[in-house]
Amino acid sequence: MSEKRKTAIVTGASQGIGAGLVRAFLEHGYNVVANSRQVSQSSEVAASNRVGLVDGDIGDPATAANIVEAALSRFGSIDALVNNAGIFIAKPFTDYTAEDIKALVSTNVEGFLYITQLSIKQMLAQKTGGSVVTITAALARNPVRGFTATVPMITKGGLETVTQHLAMEYAKDGIRVNAVAPGVVNTPLHKSTPREVMESLSPMGKPSSVKEIADAVMYLTEATTVTGDILYVDGGAHFGRW
Repeated sequence: MSEKRKTAIVTGASQGIGAGLVRAFLEHGYNVVANSRQVSQSSEVAASNRVGLVDGDIGDPATAANIVEAALSRFGSIDALVNNAGIFIAKPFTDYTAEDIKALVSTNVEGFLYITQLSIKQMLAQKTGGSVVTITAALARNPVRGFTATVPMITKGGLETVTQHLAMEYAKDGIRVNAVAPGVVNTPLHKSTPREVMESLSPMGKPSSVKEIADAVMYLTEATTVTGDILYVDGGAHFGRW
């Protein structure tokens, strides 16, 4: 009898890094449940016998419940979760509005919290371990003068912290919790950003590709003794000046 396929959940999956993650998990033999507000309308991700699509705001607890229900009803397990959904608002600190802050907390914090709670609860019930990987940001560790994004970094820095605390809490259960912290990445989000600006944001002067982020996530997903790690994919931006 062939080994049962594992199932991964990917949030923020309709384009860019998220869509790249869906492709990577499929290439590694996983079934995937993909979520974003309108993932069913994505031109990069399509439903199939191995891909389930769940539309909805990941900051809404009901969306998290729908994703988990879809994973279990279609594929029977939850073995990996990638918290990729996130929003980024860059402006001077004093210009952030209450609406900005609510949006950042809803997507970046609540969007992590509800789906991770439910996924870990299911992994505990399965008693076969599992992996949670969260996409954070290298900028949380290394501020860049002139690149004003302080309030989003409250959320991203918090995700780094909770990653390490959860890794310790669930280590004995075989549930590994890690994060990937990208620097600047060539995605649709940056299609209008000038090339010289993109190249200025790391000492290597080279933006990362979606594939490089996906490769880092897959490494952490399948590295059976790696937990509590923050893997920086940022051309060296997190550790110095340039």
